[in-house]
Amino acid sequence: MDFPRLHQPLRAVVVGANGGIGHALCEALAESPQVAQIYAFSRQVPRIDHPKISGGVLELADESSISAAARLAAADGPLDLVLLATGLLHATGVTPEKRWESLDAAVLSQFFLSNSIGPALCAKHFLPHLRQDAPSVFAALSARVGSIGDNRSGGWYGYRASKAALNMLLRTLALELARRNPKAICVGLHPGTVDTPLSRPFQTRVPPAQLFTPARSAQALLTVCAQLEARHSGQVLAWDGSPVIP
Repeated sequence: MDFPRLHQPLRAVVVGANGGIGHALCEALAESPQVAQIYAFSRQVPRIDHPKISGGVLELADESSISAAARLAAADGPLDLVLLATGLLHATGVTPEKRWESLDAAVLSQFFLSNSIGPALCAKHFLPHLRQDAPSVFAALSARVGSIGDNRSGGWYGYRASKAALNMLLRTLALELARRNPKAICVGLHPGTVDTPLSRPFQTRVPPAQLFTPARSAQALLTVCAQLEARHSGQVLAWDGSPVIP
């Protein structure tokens, strides 16, 4: 993996490193000779055995843990690449709503906490540590179903709305970031449909050619990150680099 636009040796952060995509991102970054250090964070210490990777705990619902993780990652210098590979689509007691009768305040709160509020707090604590003397990237996994303009089937109220909120947060963060750190870039990334526990209950209608392995998705997302320019900041880009409709 080549990162011609970023400072080298590169220092990276992956939040959600125990997830399918997060784990694959850590492995792909570790293989790059341009990457010196990877800080891998998750709800439980990531189990990734590699000399470049340091693991730590980060709980999206606990701002103090986010702040501590950011300080730990930045202790040895500025960060070049921060990737949030987190998201909630289903869990115990949480399923995508098909009808408005299923709307529930507690479930909606969980969607927004995981998909919007947690990433916003990560931005609050990690953005100040991005490198300022060379380009740097803050990227969060979003989803095409968070596109308001592309919503033609309905359903999935909480997931759609929380990802749409994330997209707006990233756009707003990018505008402020442009004033405070003009070389830094803030984007959302749509990874495609990836064969992970998050999407597994909803894969039955996905054509095999459109179902990615975590490794394939990770490589595609890192390729997008490697090609980012200032004009992309605030956008949501798909795995192939194409813009997602707002």
